[in-house]
Amino acid sequence: MNAELALPSQAAEHVARVLRMNPGDALTVFNGDGYDYTATLIAVGKRDVTLRIDGRESVANESPLRLTLAQGVARGEKMDLIVQKATELGVARIVPLFTERSEVKLEPSRAEKRLLHWRAVAASACEQSGRVRVPEVLAALPLQAWLDSLADDSVQRLALLPEGTLRARELRFGEAGGLLVVGPEGGLGDRDIAALQDAGFAGLRLGPRILRTETAGLAALAALQALHGDV
Repeated sequence: MNAELALPSQAAEHVARVLRMNPGDALTVFNGDGYDYTATLIAVGKRDVTLRIDGRESVANESPLRLTLAQGVARGEKMDLIVQKATELGVARIVPLFTERSEVKLEPSRAEKRLLHWRAVAASACEQSGRVRVPEVLAALPLQAWLDSLADDSVQRLALLPEGTLRARELRFGEAGGLLVVGPEGGLGDRDIAALQDAGFAGLRLGPRILRTETAGLAALAALQALHGDV
């Protein structure tokens, strides 16, 4: 310990301008490796903040239910909301998907910027919620490409569908956890559903009401965590 380091610009600005902390003040930081680090501020400038790491403490607040949310890319701030709240709900991985009815199209340069932005949203949500492991956020890719990349394992494969027959309380999860696919604003198309069925995904139904894309996945995650996780 006793290592000195500079905070990233966004965190430095928060410490200096929002919290108005001073040299000698104590704070807790994390880097996503499963620990909280106690630290002491050494220097606080307008743009640069330096601290000394004094110790570390293991934090065991990750959900025992390992879930991947494969979300059809939603428009505008909806996707930010989904990434933020899914992180707070303990999701282990987020996969943005382009599906049959996707309205969002991303050029390569813009796709890279959006990926970095979503990862920053997830990291910020970890800070707010006390998580010390940042969920993995993958680059957006077509549904079929993602399906082709999946390993042949025992993970529970689920797609959120109004016509689904499975209920959350009926599910049983092993150590591998589960994959949950949620469509974009227009829902999953017939080709999407056929591809998911071919890949072994079962239809999960939350109830009699049709939920918006920014509500559906989060409601499903909350239900699964309450029934099978640690909520």
